[in-house]
Amino acid sequence: MENIIEIRNLKKRYDDKFELGEININIPGGSIIGLIGENGAGKTTLIKSILDIIKIDSGDIKIFGKNYKDTEIREDIGVVLDNTFFPEILTAKDINSSMKGIYKNWDSELYFNYLKEFDLPDNKQLNSMSKGMRKKLEIATSLAHKPKLLILDEPTSGLDPVVRSEVLDIFLKFIADDEHSILLSTHITSDLEHIADEIIFIDKGKKILDKTRDEIIDNYGVLKCDIDYFEKINKEDILRYRKTKYTYEMLVDNKEKMAKKYAECVIDKITLEDLMLLIIKGEKVC
Repeated sequence: MENIIEIRNLKKRYDDKFELGEININIPGGSIIGLIGENGAGKTTLIKSILDIIKIDSGDIKIFGKNYKDTEIREDIGVVLDNTFFPEILTAKDINSSMKGIYKNWDSELYFNYLKEFDLPDNKQLNSMSKGMRKKLEIATSLAHKPKLLILDEPTSGLDPVVRSEVLDIFLKFIADDEHSILLSTHITSDLEHIADEIIFIDKGKKILDKTRDEIIDNYGVLKCDIDYFEKINKEDILRYRKTKYTYEMLVDNKEKMAKKYAECVIDKITLEDLMLLIIKGEKVC
């Protein structure tokens, strides 16, 4: 399967306070890649680097096999950023008129169909729309020029669960063939548990985990025991641990084996939220 995005040795530094890199990522066609990490970890910097919104210090980025600065590829990329990029006085109708002059593949009929599906008015100014309405409008706009790649930063933020589910279904339809892909950064990790093929975890500017969703869900687990029993645990079995008031919670990457080895303990299925919490807040075993 061909890669839609290839990133090699990407680095970006801000005034010696924060550095992203070196980042190496492949995003194949027909896939949804979930990007997770806490605020300030580098997710948005990575997205803006790919979109050439900020200048990188070093590295190589290719999209559709071409240099990421190539203007020809812009037609095939749909974008939703965390903050709306449209002037506040515009209406959905105004956006349609503008986009027809920007994208050669802009499909007005498709755009207005999305507005109808998302229950969005076409004559209401953005400054009188809720955050959720704006987000739905951005998603409709990103899809209406029929891109091959979606790059999304918090696309479902502010949406109620029903609409979020509808949007996720649209994303799944979008990548139904091998020619379309999505890079999706979100704090709503439960969304990624439903639709992502692969999870990339960024922490303090470094890629610390890059695995398929199934590898994480099937293999990782949270081993729990009381404070006294913790001393019996072989620390080589633990990736991270966290002490609560009455128990220890431990991140393990072979839950079936650990369940047999420590039958007296409880082992829970992992969620991406558990994974983030234990890796970021948990302690390494000395």
